[in-house]
Amino acid sequence: MTLTDHDLSELLAALEAGEVTGTIRVSLEWILQQLIEAEATAFIGAAPFERTETRTAQRNGRRPRLLSTPAGDVELEIPKLRQGSFLPSLLERRRRIDRAL
Repeated sequence: MTLTDHDLSELLAALEAGEVTGTIRVSLEWILQQLIEAEATAFIGAAPFERTETRTAQRNGRRPRLLSTPAGDVELEIPKLRQGSFLPSLLERRRRIDRAL
């Protein structure tokens, strides 16, 4: 998911209008998803669809994960691997509430 200039202007307008709760939740979801993708890329050794000599695994879809935060519930997609497992460091096993937030 990539934010365009139009998306950013809508986000700014929502913040100015006082519609903060939904906007914060959407922003938090985007930031967390980008962190998960970056960590998965580092863990695997390659970005999606990238072929490298250092790649240790292959992505095999995604699984949904609901994370409860003070800003509201956030739907995240955790990359699955063909062999092995991957859990981002910002999530804990079998927990829905993120303590760091």
